[in-house]
Amino acid sequence: MAPTRRSVLRSALALPLAAGAGACGDSDDAVTFFFQARPEEARARLRIIDEFHRRRPDIRIRTVMSGPDPLQQMLTYCAGGKCPDVLMAWELLYAGLAERGVLLDLRTILDRDPQYGESLRRDGYAPLYDTFTYGGGQFALPEQWSGVFLYYNRKLFERAGIRPPRRWADAWSFAEFLSAARELTHREGGRVRRWGFVDGWVPYYSAACFGMNNGAEWFSPPMAPARTNIGDPRFAAGVQFYADLALRHRVAPDVADQQSVSAYDLFAGGRAGMLLGGHWLYSEFADSDDLDFDVTVLPVGPDGGPGAMTDVGCTGLSIAADSPRRDQAWEFVKFATGPVGQAIIAESGLFVPVLRSAVHSPQFAAAHRAIGNLEVLTDGPVHSRQFAITPAWGKVESLLSRTCNRVLRGAAQADSLADTAADIDALLRART
Repeated sequence: MAPTRRSVLRSALALPLAAGAGACGDSDDAVTFFFQARPEEARARLRIIDEFHRRRPDIRIRTVMSGPDPLQQMLTYCAGGKCPDVLMAWELLYAGLAERGVLLDLRTILDRDPQYGESLRRDGYAPLYDTFTYGGGQFALPEQWSGVFLYYNRKLFERAGIRPPRRWADAWSFAEFLSAARELTHREGGRVRRWGFVDGWVPYYSAACFGMNNGAEWFSPPMAPARTNIGDPRFAAGVQFYADLALRHRVAPDVADQQSVSAYDLFAGGRAGMLLGGHWLYSEFADSDDLDFDVTVLPVGPDGGPGAMTDVGCTGLSIAADSPRRDQAWEFVKFATGPVGQAIIAESGLFVPVLRSAVHSPQFAAAHRAIGNLEVLTDGPVHSRQFAITPAWGKVESLLSRTCNRVLRGAAQADSLADTAADIDALLRART
């Protein structure tokens, strides 16, 4: 079973790393680098570290692997005076660290090298860079895009005569998506043998993407939001459409069905026509000899569009505010998020880079030969929107998960989300 992006955030990984790995807080002059990754991702990061060391042998990097709760682990390290020098930053988690003063405002460094900062902006994607600008600071530089899209089984689509869109700007409608899911769902003897659609991500995050694609933001504004829009009828209708794929139309597995087999296994085994997920699944699918797949975009509701959007889903690299190796740490962050590091990412095929020059490079295309609709990946960052950047996200998410999951289980209708909006708004206001 392949992990989702959320399980990567929450599962401890035991991975033997290359020479130079060690415990945080060792009393040497190495730059400590805290991150979390699947084994394949970790190997890609080690390639970046190896190349950096080849070019800068005077700076050593010591890797520190995250456990099951990276946010708490970082806070514990830093409270004990052993904060890693370079920290992986998640778009939904970093604001709390920034507010606590754990992360360095990178503007203090970028202002000394404005030409480099401007070159990153020109070559980068504003939605990704802006994701890490909480409170007006720049607390991380993006390193990979992990927005979600749809994988689809090419043979099943061809057999059914379904032609999915190739570009975010030419999205299909909710009705067209549902029609395809119905056509792809196969039943025998009253049992579903193949689902039209399965979800390989976090269901209520996915449902929120459907709400956003029906014309309403999840939070307003996404950066340091003042309110949630879950009570907006357009957002609720999008969430209800997503829930009804399983509850009403039976083209997707419900909660009970998902407990018996994973979405990844269903799609990889040809028992699902479409899967919602991100690029983190690409390498697993690409290694399957029996799976002929491509990618397409999310559908747009009657009140959304004209093009489709996805979540930013971005991770970045930060520097600890109290790092005694701040200059050396910056050299590594600059390398990993700059042209050379991003070129390595492009060639690896394990991430979607954050620089246009890397995304549109022949190396990235060569690493994705199986993909016909490559624009879904290369244009994904442009069509990304933030969920919510707030230090209150932990409390907000706890309330959201309980409320949204009731809708997804069929215990309530999506218009009931409005009943929770005031409580969420109160949590958000408490942070302003």
